[in-house]
Amino acid sequence: MMQNIYDHEGFFQGYSQLSRSVHGLDGAPEWETLRSMLPDLSGASVLDLGCGFGWFSRWAREHGSAEKVIGVDVSEKMLARGKAETQDSNISYIKADLETLELASEEYDLVYSSLAFHYIENLQGLLKEVYRSLKPGGSLVCSVEHPIYTASSRAEWIQHPSGHQTWPVDHYQQEGPRTTNWLAEGVIKQHRTMGTYLNMLIGLGFTITHVEDWGPSEAQLAAHPEWEEEGHRPMFLLMSARK
Repeated sequence: MMQNIYDHEGFFQGYSQLSRSVHGLDGAPEWETLRSMLPDLSGASVLDLGCGFGWFSRWAREHGSAEKVIGVDVSEKMLARGKAETQDSNISYIKADLETLELASEEYDLVYSSLAFHYIENLQGLLKEVYRSLKPGGSLVCSVEHPIYTASSRAEWIQHPSGHQTWPVDHYQQEGPRTTNWLAEGVIKQHRTMGTYLNMLIGLGFTITHVEDWGPSEAQLAAHPEWEEEGHRPMFLLMSARK
């Protein structure tokens, strides 16, 4: 079973105060790029894996004109808020463990997942289910914490001998769990190389359509100068693929 850190009270309270939790998709710096990677959702059937508070699930209906959306998450706290903020009978939320999720065959036009896959140990199994659940020509659009970001056992800025801040990249080839103290102690994430992510998709039969080492645009930096450090190492890896 995947770690359900989001129902840890301290973690949930801290996460609820992040910009992406308060302002939704507009508070997520990578959203602009992810949105550009989406297929046409008019009349589409959409699955949102790791849906959290349901921001994307609601966007897919309100702005993407999707016909129906199913949001899946393991966290009762996240789902409770998502349900409370959703007044749309064509959006439904399901509590499920993504490690053992079983999906109907050829059901969805889009499977979307934002910053959830790096928590999944059996990602191969989940992506196999995702591939099976997509209609022919259907799309997967997802984001994960970038392998450069997850590789080190000390995932934080350190002082370079020359005096500037730098991000350590070590143990990159040693895939597996990384334990961090982000918002709470003992948060477990799974480190994989970029090659592993891409080859996993290729091996399952996906055609990769876009890969993005996300960094802030000049316009974003002008509006959010505090994002300047994000230009020194990619924090997010964005991927889209088609069945």
